[in-house]
Amino acid sequence: MENNTALKNPTATFVGLAIALFGAPVFVALYRAITGENHSDAQVLGRELGIFLLVGLLLWIVKRWELLPLTSIGLQVDRLRTSLLRGLGLAVIVLIVTVGLYLLLRGVGFHLGEDHANAFHPSLLIVTLITLRAGIAEEIFYRGFAIERLQRLAGNKWVAGLLPLVLFALAHYRQGLGGIIAAFVLGGILTVFYMKFRDLLANMTGHFLADFVLNVLLP
Repeated sequence: MENNTALKNPTATFVGLAIALFGAPVFVALYRAITGENHSDAQVLGRELGIFLLVGLLLWIVKRWELLPLTSIGLQVDRLRTSLLRGLGLAVIVLIVTVGLYLLLRGVGFHLGEDHANAFHPSLLIVTLITLRAGIAEEIFYRGFAIERLQRLAGNKWVAGLLPLVLFALAHYRQGLGGIIAAFVLGGILTVFYMKFRDLLANMTGHFLADFVLNVLLP
C-alpha cells in the first residue's frame, strides 16, 4: 500500500535524492581515482564501508532532517515472515531471469561483466560483503527512497519508477552495454516488485539472495 506520509522538509528530500541517485556512483568514481583499480581486500573493504556510510547518512536524513519514519521508504519489520518469504520468491524470479539474460546476451555477442585476465578477485568473505551491501544500499537508494520521494514530488508513478531505474542501470557502465541492459531488466523487476508491495525488506532480501547465489555459492 502506498505510504501517504507528507513531506515535511523538501530541502532535506532533495539532498536525500541527490545521495540516493548519485551518491554511490560518484563516491566509487572518486575512490577509484584516489586508490586505483581494485588491488586488495582492504581497498575493496574501504569502498564498501564508504557506501554503507552513505546509507547511514540517508537514513539519518529521513529520521532527523525530514522527520519521517522509516516506513516512509517502505522499511517495516512488523511483517518479518511475510517480507522474508516475499524476498525468497523475488530471489528465485531474479535468478531465473538472470540465467535467461546471460544466455540471451551472450548469444547475441554482448559480454557481461568487467572481468579480465589481470582483474583482482576479492576473497569470498569480501564478495559476500559486496552482495550484502548491494542488496541493502541499492534497494534503499534506488527503490525505497527514490521511488517514494519522486512520487511525492512529481505525482507520477512512471517518473518515480523509471528515473531511478535508468540511473541504476547506467551506474553499471563498467560492466559494458550487456551489463547495463541486464541491470535495467533486473532492476525493472525489483522496481515493479517494490511498487506493488512497498516492502523494502523483501526487496533487500531478494536482491541479496540472488547476488549471493550468483557470486558466492555458484563460483
